[in-house]
Amino acid sequence: MIRTQIQLPDPLYREVQRVAKSQDWSLAEAIRRGAEAVVRAYPPTKSRSDWQMPSPLQVKMLVTDPVALRDLVHVDQMDRPE
Repeated sequence: MIRTQIQLPDPLYREVQRVAKSQDWSLAEAIRRGAEAVVRAYPPTKSRSDWQMPSPLQVKMLVTDPVALRDLVHVDQMDRPE
């Protein structure tokens, strides 16, 4: 396993902490699960038009509509500076 450091905006950090605590996960586990969800949402061999809902995690998802989830992830990626 590789160790790394990341910077999160304060509001996002607090939300990740909240989710981790509510699921009885460590902060690292919550971040790993989030990274896994993003990687599944952007498979290397599929184009954006071929996107499909990733297999569900064993947690509660707040967004159940695949198109809405795809759009939320896409908007989040568009808001990030390069």
